Amino acid sequence: MADTVNLNIRVDRELKENAEAFFAALGLNTTTAITLFMRQSLREQKIPFEIRMVPFAMSGNAYLFDYRTSLQQLSEGHIVTFDSVEDLIKQTEVPEREDPVY
Repeated sequence: MADTVNLNIRVDRELKENAEAFFAALGLNTTTAITLFMRQSLREQKIPFEIRMVPFAMSGNAYLFDYRTSLQQLSEGHIVTFDSVEDLIKQTEVPEREDPVY
């Protein structure tokens, strides 16, 4: 058996409980799931899922890049119009999940 060590992390209780239930549904325990994540990260030499900034949380160069991209798209005619604010909200709303993922 490989030489193992303990890894202690702090997470919110609800996050831990939800993750454990999810992993159990996959036939995994938390240790196995975290080990899979670590091995995949090392194998791919990256986080094995996309991490990105939410536009409202951007600052500095990232915000400026997004702003310039938007201006370029606008000047190229890539524009969407809406008849009302309600139509805009309907088009851009993200439906809430019944089973939130954390």
